[in-house]
Amino acid sequence: MREWRRHLHQYPETAFEETQTAQFVADRLTEFGLEVHRGLGKTGVVGTLRAGTPGKKIALRADMDALFIQEHNGFAHRSRHDGKMHACGHDGHTAMLLGAACHLAKHPNFNGTVYFIFQPAEECRAGAKEMIQDGLFSHFPADCVFGMHNFPDIPTGHFAVKSGAMMASFDCFEIIIKGEATHAAMPHLGNDAIVAAAQLITALQTIVSRNLNPADAAVVSITQIHAGDTWNAIPDTVTLRGTLRCFKTSLQTEIADRIQHLATGICAAFKVSVQTVFNPENLGYPVTWNSEAETALARQAATAVVGMDCVDLHPVPSMGSEDFAFMLQEKPGCYLWIGNGPSANSCLLHNPHYDFNDGILPIGAAYWVKLVETVCADAEKQFSL
Repeated sequence: MREWRRHLHQYPETAFEETQTAQFVADRLTEFGLEVHRGLGKTGVVGTLRAGTPGKKIALRADMDALFIQEHNGFAHRSRHDGKMHACGHDGHTAMLLGAACHLAKHPNFNGTVYFIFQPAEECRAGAKEMIQDGLFSHFPADCVFGMHNFPDIPTGHFAVKSGAMMASFDCFEIIIKGEATHAAMPHLGNDAIVAAAQLITALQTIVSRNLNPADAAVVSITQIHAGDTWNAIPDTVTLRGTLRCFKTSLQTEIADRIQHLATGICAAFKVSVQTVFNPENLGYPVTWNSEAETALARQAATAVVGMDCVDLHPVPSMGSEDFAFMLQEKPGCYLWIGNGPSANSCLLHNPHYDFNDGILPIGAAYWVKLVETVCADAEKQFSL
């Protein structure tokens, strides 16, 4: 698994371009004796393993894509693709699921079917949604689906999992403000879109602090401002881009409505026009919501691997988002975190110094194996009752 992981780290591929990664995964699955399906969701790979008598159909998912980040590490397995890097640990996720597939193929101590889903384009391109629209669960009719992500600052050898909201929703917005350009020395002859934008940016911060219930966690952030290209001219257009995140679907709508209302009202007051667009390029992700029964099974498997004291059952949900949420909208399931160790050593996710902790590869693979055995044993028990 360490060799696989470091190979993948050296050759990172970004969303929907994971052709070499998909080939690597498909070759390993074929070596293990699994049925292999390629091309689902453009570059996705699904391996199928059946064992014993017909029973539960369980899907396990790992993401394969990298990020557009220039790696700053100096070790031998650093990225060889300039400007691209596995800065979120998807190389490790892929290696752990391959390790589980290898073990289960050699030791099929379960009754049922396992679908090993290797998904492209998790980072902002909704590869999970693409696979679903391409017939993922029609071709591979899983009863439940499970995901896992490494998490810096959770200790090595630990897991964290809870039912309900585990990760926040993710919505993007773009606000285009159009005024009337003029000489910077003569602002009275135009309508200043920049001043309107500044007022709007400040006002947007009141949505969370003054419009939402303080008990409901949410974030509204402006992440881009584009306007003008010279010193002595007030431009006619300002473009703002940002993101909103929360743990309730109802809040997604409420926050979006408030953004729209503030943009319209403030721009009208400054006599400039405005256009607000939500989720351009289909960027939005829903809340990652774990179902209770499947979370109990995940907790049972994690506890069997690392012990009860090493499984955090009350983690604080993350404002980060995850497109595995699309799969959880289709099937009951659970998404948990595996500790990657102190961020002082491995650094934080999406950081140019990040590296996946190879020491947790056997822990993650063991969790997948135990989960399959747990889910299929649970189904067998229910059937016998």
